[in-house]
Amino acid sequence: MTQKPRRTFTDEQKAEAVRIVGQSGKSVRQVAQAMGLTKSALRKWVKQARIDRSSDTKGSLTSVERQELTTLRRDLKRVRMERDFLKKAATFFARESSDRTS
Repeated sequence: MTQKPRRTFTDEQKAEAVRIVGQSGKSVRQVAQAMGLTKSALRKWVKQARIDRSSDTKGSLTSVERQELTTLRRDLKRVRMERDFLKKAATFFARESSDRTS
């Protein structure tokens, strides 16, 4: 059983779909069906748009915050790898140094 490739949408396409849901008075299901989207994807976009517009975002990340978190996690992973490499190198050179003095 093969999976269909995952479709990607531009920010403009997402914003347009969210705008239609907000302004047309149609349900998420109706708009999703008309635009060839899944209900769950459109529902997620609408929810994220509400979070992004809201000033009270307790427990929810805006799109900008979510992107920043992703970047920070990637940077942290890289820094940890560098640290681990340097620890191993320091151990190696310390061992080499002690072998020469013995």
